[in-house]
Amino acid sequence: MSKKKVAESVLALLQRQQPHSSKFTSTDSTLLENTVPSVQSVRKLTKQKTQEPTAEVVQTQTVTPIEVPKVSITLPTIETVKAEPTIQHEWQKAPTLDILYSHIHTCMNCSLGATRLRFVFGVGSPNAKLLVIGEAPGEEEDKQGEPFVGRAGQLLTKMLEAINFTREEIYIANILKCRPPKNRRPTSEEVVECEPYLWKQIELLQPVVILALGLTAAETLFKQKVTMKDIRGNILLYKKIPTIITYHPAALLRNPEWKKPAWEDIQLVMRTYNSLIEKTNPEWKKTIKQ
Repeated sequence: MSKKKVAESVLALLQRQQPHSSKFTSTDSTLLENTVPSVQSVRKLTKQKTQEPTAEVVQTQTVTPIEVPKVSITLPTIETVKAEPTIQHEWQKAPTLDILYSHIHTCMNCSLGATRLRFVFGVGSPNAKLLVIGEAPGEEEDKQGEPFVGRAGQLLTKMLEAINFTREEIYIANILKCRPPKNRRPTSEEVVECEPYLWKQIELLQPVVILALGLTAAETLFKQKVTMKDIRGNILLYKKIPTIITYHPAALLRNPEWKKPAWEDIQLVMRTYNSLIEKTNPEWKKTIKQ
């Protein structure tokens, strides 16, 4: 809107407010026109006024830095595997397998002690140099107090005879000495309590080769998830002893197609055993059965 129109509008407004006055003329309109600011001036002034407070705030605003305190966090150590016992118990001092058995066969360190029928310690020669290890006793083993009996035990006996071993010449033991209910997998707590007994058996036997039967036994001994196809056919070390892993005899009964690779593993046991025995006893070859 032009200055002239603004002035005329103001003059008309004043005349309505004072209708009986005749003091406002066209000259007054021209005067008002010269004194009324333009719309652009008003907008410019308004813009300046609205910006000034913000400018003042920005100029006066100060930012105080916040000091973040340094925090040292120590995460708890989680033990997944119990270390070998450092406190000497009587069973750890046992000089023979028979004395070891007398110390531990009444063990009640875990809940399996309350549900077992028999404590399955192990069986075989105290002079054996081949040690066979399973995971835990089953139903028949729990009844008889001896590892690897029943159909699975009979198959194991045949596998050993195929490489010229009898059960009386080797030693057979399990990681757990008591049967888990319904033959479930051993828990970590049960392994922590029972595996040290196996360590002591190994210490007394001093085997040159270990044959571990089944995936559960392998994972329990080596503390990691594995697959049979990745570990079988290889020589691993458990307690610094050459260890060969193959299928559990019960698994072979359910899956006859696994018998061929199992036979290859048994032959590897024999070759490894012969090689190590020959190094320690050159006369050993004379005792090999024909």
